[in-house]
Amino acid sequence: MRLKHFACLLALLAAVGCSPVNLTIGGDPSDNALRATVVDDAGGFDNDSVAVIDVSGLIHNGRSGLFGGGENPVALLDEQLRRAADDSDVKAVILRINSPGGTVTASDVMYRQVMRFKEKTGKPVIALMMDVAASGGYYLACAADAVVAYPTTVTASIGVIVQTISFKGAMTRVGINAEALTSGPNKAAGSPLGDLTPEHRAVLQKMVDDFYKRFVEKVRKHRPSIPPDQFAAMTDGRIVSGDKALSAGLVDHLGDLHDAFRLAKSAAGIDKADLIRYHRKHRYVGSPYANAPSPIASAPGASGHVPPGGVQVNLLQLNVPETFAGSSVGFYYLWLPAGR
Repeated sequence: MRLKHFACLLALLAAVGCSPVNLTIGGDPSDNALRATVVDDAGGFDNDSVAVIDVSGLIHNGRSGLFGGGENPVALLDEQLRRAADDSDVKAVILRINSPGGTVTASDVMYRQVMRFKEKTGKPVIALMMDVAASGGYYLACAADAVVAYPTTVTASIGVIVQTISFKGAMTRVGINAEALTSGPNKAAGSPLGDLTPEHRAVLQKMVDDFYKRFVEKVRKHRPSIPPDQFAAMTDGRIVSGDKALSAGLVDHLGDLHDAFRLAKSAAGIDKADLIRYHRKHRYVGSPYANAPSPIASAPGASGHVPPGGVQVNLLQLNVPETFAGSSVGFYYLWLPAGR
């Protein structure tokens, strides 16, 4: 084995750590279709089932994970929902969310996928919030028939953010001058190579306000239990714990996977069911919690600094695409603690 090949192998092993790994080279791509595995057997034969579908990490329409080799979360949710729709044994879905949100459009796409699934199949969907189900993660949870949160879940963060950055001052100091020729005065709004003028700021703020209005309308529609005198406070961008979310009407129940499973069976009108999970070939799913959703790690260095391409959110490490971590502008339903 050549030295460079050996180095690549060591890097791969370091990246995956001690997790069970199967590496397949070649083969039929169709063999990578989703499989269903029973992770909680109700006993007996020909049981109905409830499917657990995980949504984890940043919500965006692109590949996730180390070196961009992971799944596209939008495509994966669509594939899993179609699998649950086509399986007559699946009577309900538990949508397990562990996400700080993501792009405005991807969040809306996934919300629409769940709403369309419910309309097409009549199968109930129970959202289960894990560590974080904030901003776009909460937007997605609004599509569920009922929402369960852990007391320690971080949720809400109902709002929109567009992050701009300007390198113009630094470039001027080193003698670099950038000039853009545009078709209109607002074409370069938010460009990192120029200043954010009052006119540009107004254009971007109007879009933020429009997207925020859309978010609030979804919350008002799906969460009528929020007291009118608390609605403004609960939709001002703040985060709350699961305990507070329950008292404010943002969620319906406090509990865990077992409680969500019980609610799913009740909503589907069945007494017992197997709990199943969808997965790719060779993926280990020995229990409902095997490979449970968690944002993908981007390990910090010795100083605690997170390498480029990863953003640390509280104790969670999230791979944030260049559209957010870099210089270009994007609109996000995303909880991102200040200073990161």
